Amino acid sequence: MNSVRPSRANVGATASGLQVFEYATLRVVPRVERGESMNVGVIVYCRALEYLGCATHLDEPRLLALDPSLDLDGVRTALAAVAGLCRGGEDAGQAAAEPPGGRFRWLTAPRSTIVQPGPVHAGLTGDPAGELHRLLTLLVT
Repeated sequence: MNSVRPSRANVGATASGLQVFEYATLRVVPRVERGESMNVGVIVYCRALEYLGCATHLDEPRLLALDPSLDLDGVRTALAAVAGLCRGGEDAGQAAAEPPGGRFRWLTAPRSTIVQPGPVHAGLTGDPAGELHRLLTLLVT
């Protein structure tokens, strides 16, 4: 019996034409010892559509309520680095040669920094960019 390998475009596709996607929130943890965090963004990855994107929203007064000494410029710099990795190319630095999936895995690896990824979740979508903005509204703003 010959096995037929699905084309790359159909990997993860459902009968309804929706594609599997993964996402994680980005959160700011101003003081790890206090265990407080605030969602500030979302990363969405869809292998079948070779999509990797992120969107962020900083509620600066709310963040400063958690920690008045928080380095907001540092948070902005970290979020800009995430956006650069999502875009790829020169903005991705050493990760520029990595495919979108490799960059997504790197971005969602657990770390102990002020900006941290949340757990990875999955869903189905026909529009990963639209899903990114839906999740930003639902989970962040």
